[in-house]
Formats: sequence, C-alpha cells, structure tokens
Amino acid sequence: MQIRFDGEKVIVTGAGHGIGRGIARDFAALGADVLALDVNAAGLAETQNGSEGSISTATLDVTDPAAVRETVAGFGPASILVHSAGGVRGQVGRPLEEITPEDWDAIVDVNMKGAFLMAQAVTPGMKSLGRGRIVTISSGAGIGVSLTGIQAYAAAKAGEIGLTRQLAHELGPFGITVNSIAPGFVRSNPTTERQWESYGPDGQERLVQGIFLRRTGKVEDISNMTLFLASDRAGWITGQIIQVNGGRA
Repeated sequence: MQIRFDGEKVIVTGAGHGIGRGIARDFAALGADVLALDVNAAGLAETQNGSEGSISTATLDVTDPAAVRETVAGFGPASILVHSAGGVRGQVGRPLEEITPEDWDAIVDVNMKGAFLMAQAVTPGMKSLGRGRIVTISSGAGIGVSLTGIQAYAAAKAGEIGLTRQLAHELGPFGITVNSIAPGFVRSNPTTERQWESYGPDGQERLVQGIFLRRTGKVEDISNMTLFLASDRAGWITGQIIQVNGGRA
C-alpha cells in the first residue's frame, strides 16, 4: 500500500525526540512539507539534520495560546496535525498526597491543554481546505492505568482521548477526521529508557511476556499507524482510539 503526502503541509508537535521525531521524518520522506515543533531547540536541530525530506522547525511551548496561534498561522493552512508533545515532564510515580498542584498542571497542560490548543489553531485552516487529519498520540495509560503510577499522566491521557472523540464529532461535517493512537511500551526517549532500566531484568521479562508479540514497541510502529490515519486510505475512520501495543490481555 503506497502512501504519499506530496504537497501536504504537516505539523508535528513533540518532534524534538522519540516518537514525534520519527513521525516528522517519515512524513518528510514521503513528500510532506513538515513543521516540527518542540520546546527543545537542540532536539529539533537533530530531527531536521537527520531528515530525508523538507522539515522546518520552530521552538514552541504548546501550552502558550498566543505562541501556538502565531506559529500555526505563520506556517499556513496545514492539512495534517499530529500532537505528540506530552510525557511525564521528568516526574516519577509518588503517592497521591505528595502531588502538588504545580506537578499536576505541568503534565496535564502539555498533554491535554496542548492537544486542545493545537487543534483549535489548525481547525480554521482545515475548514478552509475542506479537509484535514488530526492525530493525537495518547497512551495506554489513558485507557487503563499508568505503569509508572503518575496520576496526572493517566488523567491527562484519558482527557486527550475524550477530546479526540469530541473533536471528531464536531469536525466531521467539515471533512476533518480526528483519531488517537494509544501506544504500549515504546523505548523511544531517555524517559522510557530510565523506566525500562528501573524494572530490572525480572521486571523487563514480565513486561515482555505480557505482550502477545513478545517485544516492546518501536518508534516506527507508532509512526506507521500515524501515516495511515493521516492518509486518504483512512478517510472514513474518525473518533477512534487505536491501541498499538503488540497485543495485551
């Protein structure tokens, strides 16, 4: 199944490393004009330098409404948005009573508020085009529980999933599809590597044995699904939360 994105303008958040970087590079390699966004300028430079296609970059805090609007407007009407920005912001699992409001807000804002602001900013352009694709990268934590025990992350990802469904309902009449990918355990960045190491050999073995395909995920596993959902092949798929996790009971 050949998929191309020649002439398409694509925005990818969280593109400074890991899953977002892989998605941005894959869109560019398939002909898209990609705008890669992240708070990490050095990471964005690596993403751009390793690309086989056209990637421009901009440093952006996706929780800043004015900056989001300005950045999106400067790029022009995008037909595809992938919101991959998020994560746990360096936090680790702690008892509920130890979580400060600042800890909570830091995670909820980048994962859920960021998804809302980015979708809000690209929607007028997509409506003007009469079509669009929005893909959020959520998490299995938003469907089940956070393996790291981070309450805000599980809540934010569940909220991102709810937002995806609601936007699909609202934007469908304008030819815009909105879907979410909920990855399983993907070793894609320093945070997930630290998590993997924290399990130790026995915990790592238990995790892998709980996956039907007996391996952890790769960035390309998530990128491949993203490319499909963004393509014309997925034109009648919207409001869906697709788990890409190697199979779990």
